[in-house]
Amino acid sequence: MTAEGVSASGRGPGGDPRAELRRHPERARYGREAVYAILDEGLVAHVGLVVDGQPFVIPMAYGRDGDELLLHGSVASRLQRRLATGAPACVTVTLLDGVVLARSQFNHSMNYRSVVVFGTATRLGDEPACRALARIVDHIVPGRTREARPPSPTEARQTSVLALRIEAASVKCRSGPPVDDQDDLGSSPWAGVWAGTVPVTTEFGAPEPDSGTGPGAAPPASLTPYRRPGAART
Repeated sequence: MTAEGVSASGRGPGGDPRAELRRHPERARYGREAVYAILDEGLVAHVGLVVDGQPFVIPMAYGRDGDELLLHGSVASRLQRRLATGAPACVTVTLLDGVVLARSQFNHSMNYRSVVVFGTATRLGDEPACRALARIVDHIVPGRTREARPPSPTEARQTSVLALRIEAASVKCRSGPPVDDQDDLGSSPWAGVWAGTVPVTTEFGAPEPDSGTGPGAAPPASLTPYRRPGAART
């Protein structure tokens, strides 16, 4: 990604056509700040690539380190092995903010913030892999690495950790009320149909200790309270 964000050609970071939005280009954002904000708030990335001619899209936990997405899985994973070869990959993260109900079925929509990332991955060696795993843990629960045991050598050997370089990315967002056709307003028989938005928020419940946690033990600092970066905007 280029430091200045969208290029003069309007084709996404660095003019990369993979990241160019053709449908509703007015909803597009290409700068680092917009891309990172969604990646840092999200929890699940859908990673897509082709293995032996068959497309696969797999949901994965992830982290971010600058212009790299950090992914992990079993060393036996076919997805991990394929990604480690440098195969082209597409990663998406979506945050849903609302359901949009219009007067016509055609104009129903959703309010959302989404990012699409294109890049290639490399497998990390022992020390970088351990650091990347810590970043993934702290992405999911900020501060958790100060509270929990790090991976043992055996666990580390069983884990493949990849860094996927963000070569191109674009953000697409929608917000606001439905956009109805003029024919459905005014004196139209459909004008009286209820239309508007149903806000969608993600809430996290109170921490529930397992049976091995001592009675009366207080939740750790990472959970008091548990928050996602940027979640207050929704």
